[in-house]
Amino acid sequence: MKVSSFNSVKIIAIIFLVISFFDAKAQQNAQFSQYIFNGLYINPAAAGAKEDFYLHSFYRSQWTGVTGAPQSLSIAADGTVNDEKVGLGLLLANDKLGAQSSLAAYANYAYRLQMGDRGTNHLALGLGVGFVQSAINGSMLNAGQSGDNVVPVGTQSTLLPDARAGVLYTSDSFFAGFSADNLVAKYLNRDKSLNVPVPQPHFYLTAGTLFYLNDEAKIKPSFLLKNASGSATSLDLNTFLILGDKFWIGGTYRSNLKLLSNSYNNSFQTANAVVAQVEFFATSKLRIGYAFDYSMSAFSGFGNGSHELSLGIYLSKKATQNFATSSYF
Repeated sequence: MKVSSFNSVKIIAIIFLVISFFDAKAQQNAQFSQYIFNGLYINPAAAGAKEDFYLHSFYRSQWTGVTGAPQSLSIAADGTVNDEKVGLGLLLANDKLGAQSSLAAYANYAYRLQMGDRGTNHLALGLGVGFVQSAINGSMLNAGQSGDNVVPVGTQSTLLPDARAGVLYTSDSFFAGFSADNLVAKYLNRDKSLNVPVPQPHFYLTAGTLFYLNDEAKIKPSFLLKNASGSATSLDLNTFLILGDKFWIGGTYRSNLKLLSNSYNNSFQTANAVVAQVEFFATSKLRIGYAFDYSMSAFSGFGNGSHELSLGIYLSKKATQNFATSSYF
């Protein structure tokens, strides 16, 4: 018997909500494809890396058209003080996935050491502190039988302190960084009776470089290796073609790796994907970006892909400089 596309979407939505509920105590951070334009999202040592006062925002709608699909919003601001030796940054992130939701806020500090005599090479040590509010809305879940006490009644939530740390090296032609996120919240969750999503420690390793083809064109390859406790390891391989210092045209291949022994495997979150990205510097102070993700898993036929918008604004007089000449942004 044939199943209509509408019913298929409903079936997938139900499966998705069930998976999201039973994964409630192993929450992963949102995956942003345009993370390279605001490294503060994955590394507190990126605070002040642009040596400018910078505002940035992401909005991501994943698996568009599927009920309960992830939606994520992140807003960040950072800059330098003390003769550019110190970077300061604020980060807000809001995620919603089915019945789950989370709100995180961090204040970030980076101490920037100049390496060598050129003045363009820096090693930054970063630390972030803040909190994560996690919640689950039981009214969005249907119990398998009436009176099932596993499904919460109404909304349950918890507020936990959290911390993050990282190191980042940047130069005109190369960058590399390592960071760890959600280092504290998991261990301070005392109320085990709540079925709320608890942030798990995340680890990020990234590096990239910048090649000059000629005065008008550059190529910027990079990678991001991400691991969350109890989950699969993912690898992003990115390449951008930069034209005239205004247009960035790029692509990403994201794959799931079994580098570490993981007890948890969720095909919704570990599926391979390809990403197309376009970034445009409308002015020297304004960047607009868009990314489209296409899943290569068995669920690729459901929904309309994943769409991500980003906006970056440089606030100080340094915004007149050519940011495309840096390896990091």
